[in-house]
Amino acid sequence: VLSCNRGVQISSTEACKGIEIPCEHLGLQQKLMSISAVSVCSCFWVAVLDGCVVGIVAAQGQEDDNTVELRRMSVDSRYRGKGIAKALGRRVLEYAMRNNYAAVVLGTTAVKLAAHKLYESLGFCRTSQSEDYRLPGMSRSPLERLFFQIRHSRYRLQLREE
Repeated sequence: VLSCNRGVQISSTEACKGIEIPCEHLGLQQKLMSISAVSVCSCFWVAVLDGCVVGIVAAQGQEDDNTVELRRMSVDSRYRGKGIAKALGRRVLEYAMRNNYAAVVLGTTAVKLAAHKLYESLGFCRTSQSEDYRLPGMSRSPLERLFFQIRHSRYRLQLREE
């Protein structure tokens, strides 16, 4: 368990078995459930404040290129700007270094500048950006192309040379 500022506890999957998430945090609960197919090279962490889940992040190891993908970082909107996302991001970086991965990568469709600034403050560099990204399930019909223009950014933080 990692303590960060303002009394937030960050626990790994081993310490969080059976954690109950209050109904008001259903968005976080759904994201946690989407990470349920965790492989041996993966881990996720939960940030808890006063018994409530306020943030999550996952790390998924990619053996083919010796990278870790930072996935599903999310902080409850009521707790943003308090250092929780930065503490979660640092936990993924620590995991990657401890397990001798060469780099940490992530992809995001975040439209908020604060999310991009967070990744850059952790040391990530943007490696690519797509203006015509398609979310899973989108058909790219003329109406979807007109109303849903999604920018997808890829970031990378090189930890060591291969």
